[in-house]
Amino acid sequence: MGVINMYNTSSLCVVKHNTSIHLLEHRAPICSFEERRKGVTCMNLSMPVNQAIEVQERLTGDSFIRPHLRNLSPYQPILPFEVLSSRLGRKPEDIVKLDANENPYGPPPEVFQALGSMKFPYIYPDPESRRLRAALAEDSGIESNYILAGCGADELIDLIMRCVLDPGDKIVDCPPTFTMYEFDAAVNGALVLKVPRNSDFSLNLELIADVVKKEKPKCIFLTSPNNPDGSIINDEILLKILELPILVVLDEAYIEFSGTESRMGWVKKFENLIVLRTFSKRAGLAGLRVGYGAFPLSIIEYLWRAKQPYNVSVAAEVAACAALQNPAYLEKVKEALVQERDRLYKLLKEVPFLNPFPSHSNFILCEVTSGVDAKKLKEDLAKMGVMIRHYSKKELKGYVRVSVGMPEHTDVLMACLNSLSFD
Repeated sequence: MGVINMYNTSSLCVVKHNTSIHLLEHRAPICSFEERRKGVTCMNLSMPVNQAIEVQERLTGDSFIRPHLRNLSPYQPILPFEVLSSRLGRKPEDIVKLDANENPYGPPPEVFQALGSMKFPYIYPDPESRRLRAALAEDSGIESNYILAGCGADELIDLIMRCVLDPGDKIVDCPPTFTMYEFDAAVNGALVLKVPRNSDFSLNLELIADVVKKEKPKCIFLTSPNNPDGSIINDEILLKILELPILVVLDEAYIEFSGTESRMGWVKKFENLIVLRTFSKRAGLAGLRVGYGAFPLSIIEYLWRAKQPYNVSVAAEVAACAALQNPAYLEKVKEALVQERDRLYKLLKEVPFLNPFPSHSNFILCEVTSGVDAKKLKEDLAKMGVMIRHYSKKELKGYVRVSVGMPEHTDVLMACLNSLSFD
């Protein structure tokens, strides 16, 4: 894009664009651009004060907003305990929160100790998150120069798009899936090519390949396990997608619950693969926003240039490093959630108006059947203090998603479900 330095003198309008300098002679000039980068004009301008005021009054703030953002629908986030408590008239501890796939066990005790003894919260954080990346390198087995940390994986999704996409470029999305990909694409002025999943939520590989060939999108976003159904992408399918001329962003936010290995190490072999991870699910740090990703060296160089310098806070880095110091706790919590997921699945299968899908994650997607309205089901449970996720998008109309909680959370949920009557 370049940098334009403008110098205004009484007799000259000097415009410097990179190495080109243009001198335009004019008396008391005012410089303006006619279309971007095409030229500069200088003119005398005199306007009565009252006319200037009228122009100012006609201006509205939204006239400065980029046109494609004016009709952007905001992302619909899940509400935190404090807001739910106020709306439901219940204490936070009386709410069973199974709507956002959070880890109900929270982080290891070392995290609270580390946060309580932070030495320099008044100093800006390390812009390279060196300590965290070194710990992640040891944890993942991939060198730290392949790793970039972010304010949650969400920041990295947006950063990737900002580095890769020009306005009007295309991405491939495979709904139903994590809606942040579509949202960030809209923010960045990209077009979303939707390739719906098959009825069993598997990827339609043939249609993906056809779309890539005909539409030439820049990147495809995939999630394994997929949110919201919990299905996984096997090596064979992923390898076939990696053969396509497209950047593959693989989101592994829930990989710990899947019983499969992370593909972080694959980025050393595939120039068109990025793998994203998070501390939100595994380590119970959703509120502190810590994510990370593995990138080919040929890509990560440019993300380093474009990222915000202090994107991972002191508290977030301290907490993440402390969590990694207790892998036994992380493994114990993971096993507890996987065990409870299996129990929850069996119990949900006994509910006459629910059809749950097998999951490799910490949530279970259910089709709401027997003429029961999915939205009303969510609302009825909310009145009883149990929060689950309901979807309004057409791909998931008539579905709800239930996060896996502690055994006592499952007990409360089942008691509420069994108390409902939809005659």
